[in-house]
Amino acid sequence: MGRGSFASVSLADARNLAASARQQLAAGIDPLGARRSTEQARRQASASRTFGAIADELIALKSPGWRSEKHRAQWRMTLYVYAAPLRDMSPAEITADDVVAVLKPMWMAKPETASRTRGRIEAVLDAARVRGLMPPGAANPARWRGNLDYLLPKPRKLNRGHHAALPWQDLPAFMLELRERPAPAARALEWCILTAARIGEALGTRWQEIDFDAAVWECPAERMKGGKAHRVPLSPAALTGLKAIPKGEPEALVFPGVKRGKPFSNMVFK
Repeated sequence: MGRGSFASVSLADARNLAASARQQLAAGIDPLGARRSTEQARRQASASRTFGAIADELIALKSPGWRSEKHRAQWRMTLYVYAAPLRDMSPAEITADDVVAVLKPMWMAKPETASRTRGRIEAVLDAARVRGLMPPGAANPARWRGNLDYLLPKPRKLNRGHHAALPWQDLPAFMLELRERPAPAARALEWCILTAARIGEALGTRWQEIDFDAAVWECPAERMKGGKAHRVPLSPAALTGLKAIPKGEPEALVFPGVKRGKPFSNMVFK
């Protein structure tokens, strides 16, 4: 009964393993048969842990650290819908060809989605590896470099271009026109401009974040890209705009969206 090569098992370990095998023999246990039973049980346990189960565990583990619900939805979409053919498979039996079969239909048509899907499949298979569900030493079949880059064409980079900026000379006229619009989205855009805030930060503003006496808006860390609270001095124009909006409860959104308790989508300014 082998216990591994001399390169991987030290002499001391080999002696301990041999002593353990002798103890099993003395107890009437076949050490080789016991090892085979253990390996078979491990293989059966591995087979019962599917790609889909590992993906669900990974999302549950990682999602508390994600600030955006949209990010959670994207992970679920890619791993539930696009990677659906892999979900019932054991991680150990997934090959590069299986991953290519998932990615190929969208590789050129939806390059960004395909790239993100590939990265998330790779993450799930890495999670399976650390759980002992992948063959030792086997490469991740979803890895790009030195693997899928030989099976798929180089992903096409998107060139969306840039929206033209509004000339600063036109801003006063634009603001006057914006203030004439009664839509809540117009007030939200005005707030975004007057505070120089990112769209997500501005749309998530709650009344409890506004200090009217000090003329300061404090955006909490969890809504900031850098993860640090941000204090914004409010101009008279920003305060005037706020006072024109019916004030809600402290925890209420200043710019509530269509769905109760939810802010506007970040597409509202498109």
